[in-house]
Amino acid sequence: MNRTLLGLILLAVVAAVAVGVSMLDLSTLTRNVTTRDPVSVSIYYGGEKSALLRNEKVQRILEGRYKITLQATKAGSVEMVTTLPVTGRDCLWPSNMVAVELARDSGRTVLGDETIFNSPIVFYAWSDVADALIEAGAVRAREDGFLAADVQAMGRLIEAGTRWKEDLGLNIYGPFKVFSTHPAKSNSGNIWSGLLATVFNSGQTPTQDSLPAVLPRVTAYFDAMGHMEASSGDIFENFLKQGMGARPIIVGYENQMVEFLAENAQYADLIRSKIRVLYPEPTIFASHPLISLTPACGRLAEALIDPELQAIAWADHGFRTGLIGVENDPADIGVARLPETVALVVPMPSAKVMEEIIEAVR
Repeated sequence: MNRTLLGLILLAVVAAVAVGVSMLDLSTLTRNVTTRDPVSVSIYYGGEKSALLRNEKVQRILEGRYKITLQATKAGSVEMVTTLPVTGRDCLWPSNMVAVELARDSGRTVLGDETIFNSPIVFYAWSDVADALIEAGAVRAREDGFLAADVQAMGRLIEAGTRWKEDLGLNIYGPFKVFSTHPAKSNSGNIWSGLLATVFNSGQTPTQDSLPAVLPRVTAYFDAMGHMEASSGDIFENFLKQGMGARPIIVGYENQMVEFLAENAQYADLIRSKIRVLYPEPTIFASHPLISLTPACGRLAEALIDPELQAIAWADHGFRTGLIGVENDPADIGVARLPETVALVVPMPSAKVMEEIIEAVR
């Protein structure tokens, strides 16, 4: 075979390969999921993620792109990693990185964890409550227009036994307190207990050595709370339904208001006129780690960091990404205004310290 003929044959082969590659769906080369076998994944998840998992766009990605049939049960973030039975569960999806260590300390077999989202803890207050706290010097308007809550100042109001009616001039019975979920069951209450311990410890994150001095004050605070919900979603719903007299101010996640307004646009003007979002200074970020208990969880972990799903979680639900190198643009959210970044963040106490707090308030 002469060289000219050989060259023509090679050229034809290269051309045929090029045409074949151009007809491929390149996404299947980089995300080889459409040819995978379907998988069923069973999880416990924190209640603040309920709307996200109901989102039809999210479900299409999970079921269509990743072939996942999700069996999801709502549970308190602390409960799922400490006391709930996990036989038959593939993943735990709490709302706190400390939960990973709590899971290990509770005997769960943790194969790995992946931080999916971050949500700063915020306070939700009725407008009259926010105005009273501004008057008391515990809340101020920031230069960017958002409201900041001085957590140390709020701690002083709690320690002084400040009363809603007598001292703050509001028609609310009892002493001032920020209502939360149960710290031994739900993450938002758990984070608030850790932040409150830091407040009572003169702004320093408590250690196992310093905790004994502040723990009685933390437990006394929660003992006086009365009934505490076991889910962040439940306390937010009750806050909206029961009004200022029952829940003047609560601990929640930044994304909860975004979700509510996205699903209830008809109430947007009313909500914006009646409710204020207060950003604690300092605050604590609630990370949302997906904890793998079985290899089947790996498929869900891959799906949840899918760029399209992450974009939906931000635009529709206000979940800030937990991925390195990915940024969230507040302009993507049409129903609410969020700050581009959240500063003045303090760390959670260690898992050992939080275990002592959980046991004390249980």
